[in-house]
Amino acid sequence: MLRSVNGLDGFKIAAADGHIGKVKAFYFDDEAWVIRYVVADCGAWLGNREVLVSPYSIGTLDWSRLMLPVALTKEQIRSSPGIDTDKPISRQYERSHLGYYGYPYYWGGHRVCGAYGTIQAHS
Repeated sequence: MLRSVNGLDGFKIAAADGHIGKVKAFYFDDEAWVIRYVVADCGAWLGNREVLVSPYSIGTLDWSRLMLPVALTKEQIRSSPGIDTDKPISRQYERSHLGYYGYPYYWGGHRVCGAYGTIQAHS
């Protein structure tokens, strides 16, 4: 079944050790036509900070509970590189962000995810 990403707006984001916020927006790659990041509104527990969540960490959506599980901890998210979500993302920031989580770079190859072809979601 096809679903719109608009349907994910407001979904709760569940880290391995608790709720971290909700889906606010998406960063979309207009060259490869894929979602590169989910913008998470972390609310009061993180000082109303927004963070980027890579599809590398996303598990299987729970449509019945409106939940987006991620294979991250609250501490990983708390310590992640900061981002101004009102500005475009630079490659420098992406290197820092992806390096922090230990994710591979998606650029540098002819496939959607660079040399990796696709992102394997966690379940």
